[in-house]
Amino acid sequence: MMILIRLSSHLHTPMYYFLSFLSFIDLCHSTVITPKMLVNFVSEKNIISYPECMAQLYFFTIFIIAECHMLAVMAYDRYVAICSPLLYKVIMSDQLCSRLVGGVGAVAVVVSTVHTGFMFRVYFCKDNIVNNFFCDVLPLLKLSCSNIYINEILLVTFTSIDVFVPTLIILTSYIFILISILRIQSTAGRSKAFSTCSSHMMAVSLFFGSTAFMYMQPSTNSMDQGKVSSVFYSIVIPMLNPLIYSLRNKDVKIALKKILEKRVFS
Repeated sequence: MMILIRLSSHLHTPMYYFLSFLSFIDLCHSTVITPKMLVNFVSEKNIISYPECMAQLYFFTIFIIAECHMLAVMAYDRYVAICSPLLYKVIMSDQLCSRLVGGVGAVAVVVSTVHTGFMFRVYFCKDNIVNNFFCDVLPLLKLSCSNIYINEILLVTFTSIDVFVPTLIILTSYIFILISILRIQSTAGRSKAFSTCSSHMMAVSLFFGSTAFMYMQPSTNSMDQGKVSSVFYSIVIPMLNPLIYSLRNKDVKIALKKILEKRVFS
């Protein structure tokens, strides 16, 4: 997706600018976890050192938070495109797009730094078996024998911000989008507007549904239930997002066809 968007001039729009960054986030997100997991499966030695575990936690947290806010930015972009089509290029200027992407990255780095920094103050004196296939906040806190009250407060606070704020932005955007679509008289116009948003709505539903199940469930629930959810949002969704946005998008299909035809012709 990143290469295709870069090579296709007609995809140089804010929508695909954000989509290329979402693809980059997905790539990094899965790269933090999947290679180490596959090595462990092949070697049959599920071992990770303390520094590696903290590094994995840090970068995983960055990219999962970035994905939450990037999906919200993409929802706002769709809101402007459908509700204010004549002012779209004016509102979604290159400067604003760069600021939005920069803001997403800054929020993700700051929150991840705080999480990881406070994780360093936690003492682990229980069983050294992480009840997950990668180092995440909740499984690590389960192994602590020190006071983790501050860590839990940070987890609840940041999870609320990083899940509910993007969710609120997305829901608000789609409420206004739905109102605008219902005002469209032609069936073809409505169908085009719905198709523009359907891929994003599918990606949002899959990601936020699995993330909320993992981080917003009561602490009494078994971590084993969260493993399925964590597999979904850390490996399956980054793999599905490019397929969702390519298979359900005519512009992407056309761009891919043109690139392949040029390559074959060359």
